Amino acid sequence: MHGFASNVLSCEERERLEEELFEARTRGRNLSRLRHLTYRERVALDAREQAAQARLASHEVEHGCRR
Repeated sequence: MHGFASNVLSCEERERLEEELFEARTRGRNLSRLRHLTYRERVALDAREQAAQARLASHEVEHGCRR
């Protein structure tokens, strides 16, 4: 039973991490459509997206859950 609960939790965490990555990508796209982004803004948005990707990849490695 414990193994099952662990898989459910990791899948929920994966969903949360996927949503975080989606939001980071969407925010960057939407802001760049509205106006020209400064270099610092672009770097910050890219870093946010890369961090979200890294957290998701790390989760996949640790828990082995994938879609």
